[in-house]
Amino acid sequence: MHKFNYRWTLKDTHFTKDKGKVFSCFSAGGGSSLGYKLAGFDVIGCNEIDPKMMEAYITNNSPKYAYTEPIQTFKERDDLPEELYNLDILDGSPPCSTFSMAGNREKDWGKEKKFREGQAEQVLDTLFFDFIDLAKKLQPKVVIAENVTGILLGEARKYVSRIYEELDKAGYYCQLFLLDASKMGVPQKRRRVFFIALRKDLASPFLYSIDLFTEKPLIRMAFNEPEIPFKEIADNEDHTVIDHTVASQLYPFVKLGDNFATVHEKGHFFNECKVHPDKPVKTICATGGHGSWHPTIQRLLNDRELLLASSFPLDYNSCRNTVRYIVGMSVPPLMIAHVATNIYEQWLKHGNVS
Repeated sequence: MHKFNYRWTLKDTHFTKDKGKVFSCFSAGGGSSLGYKLAGFDVIGCNEIDPKMMEAYITNNSPKYAYTEPIQTFKERDDLPEELYNLDILDGSPPCSTFSMAGNREKDWGKEKKFREGQAEQVLDTLFFDFIDLAKKLQPKVVIAENVTGILLGEARKYVSRIYEELDKAGYYCQLFLLDASKMGVPQKRRRVFFIALRKDLASPFLYSIDLFTEKPLIRMAFNEPEIPFKEIADNEDHTVIDHTVASQLYPFVKLGDNFATVHEKGHFFNECKVHPDKPVKTICATGGHGSWHPTIQRLLNDRELLLASSFPLDYNSCRNTVRYIVGMSVPPLMIAHVATNIYEQWLKHGNVS
């Protein structure tokens, strides 16, 4: 029923590393990298601006190359190892808070801001184009970039058009897919946009005509695995009740599956949600409110439940970060494992893509 098992550990998993080489940008704690590893890829390195996140990445992934710096300086390096110029996949999840429906969106576009305490100020909505600059320099076979669904809405769609244009100039055919983690063996309703681009000189065996003037390399990204409800991952033995917050006072009045704003007189606490036991957990956010609450025990989801809901290994070491921050900032590993497997099976394993 499920291609990959969301209950897994690093210590008990053998990574084959026989499907190709990957480098990850904006790598955070390594959710994407863990997914590539599950799919059989060799993730040789990463670039991440946050030292705390890099600490967690190195602890759990042991990369050969690790660069803790802004992508703006990383892309300008002239001392990168030869391996990075022979990648199968360049992966990246450019910070997306300026496109998120939970943020200020257009009001923040073009402004410098700190993405998190301790990081340098940068214009977040241009980082995607720094990533494309790196792709143009390294020329991997495939480029994969993940972002929030808000990038498809309103004025943000202009950024999507520019992303297509810049990838085209960099030498890639780009396609966009809207995917839901809950259809990919992840016990979480998490919808994300994936830009998947194949280098033009490798694309001829896969090209098909969209219309008289447009061709794209064919790839299928349809997933429909059975959803995994919260009751399958619930830790009902943890009775650590929270009773000292405003949200905890609202908890008894919130219906299963609803957010706390439904019972607050001013509609506050929108980012607090009481999980429905028969449905996947709603999207886990890194910040903004306390998050998801257990359906029958007055407490937030604990670390084990968060790891399971995000398909992270149960022995993941978050180091100086909270588990919620790590998983909220990450693509669920199983989500990437599915995407990477399809790319390998449909494109990379063929001898003429070399």
